[in-house]
Amino acid sequence: MVQFSLWLALVGAGTLISFTPGAGAIFTMSNSLNSGFRRSIWGILGQQVALVIHIVIVALGVGVLVSNSPVIFNVIRYAGAAYLVYLGIRQFLHKPDLDKEEVANKKNESALSMFQRGIWVNLLNPKAIVFFLAFMPQFIRPDQPLLQQYAVLTTTVIIIDIMVMWFFFALAARSFQRFTHDQKGQKVLNRVFGCLFVLVGILLAVIH
Repeated sequence: MVQFSLWLALVGAGTLISFTPGAGAIFTMSNSLNSGFRRSIWGILGQQVALVIHIVIVALGVGVLVSNSPVIFNVIRYAGAAYLVYLGIRQFLHKPDLDKEEVANKKNESALSMFQRGIWVNLLNPKAIVFFLAFMPQFIRPDQPLLQQYAVLTTTVIIIDIMVMWFFFALAARSFQRFTHDQKGQKVLNRVFGCLFVLVGILLAVIH
């Protein structure tokens, strides 16, 4: 079992990391605006699947390969950056949904579609692998059973991230809903979130 004091440190670090704005936070706020607070959970759950994949990769030691191979790292990094820029451009150019039927269709995006987009937003971020490669060893004791430790770490990080994403970022997006009732307001929001996605994508590509 994980030492309680070590687990508390993990909770503190995990909470701080989840509150740090990034692609996941922007994606969650965008989903909350477009599809509603409750349905934004599907995108959040998709992000958690990607998070688990990253942890498994690191746990299996593949993270060492990715972090030490410029070719592999850059291919994944640029793919992730390109996907975020694509999302941003699509959001930026999206026309205001003033037609009630169009709004209903957008709010009725399938849970599977939101889930899949959530996976890709987090999965195509190789820096997460490098981050976990540096982060996870701080909370793992090699002389203790590793499987249980990774299970506790993964569960803790996922629960924290879901709570922060859904009950902070998704709720925060609701305060912007008053801008969605007219064409000008929707246009402003689409451009703001579009620019944020593009900015995160560019930063992912240029920051080493």
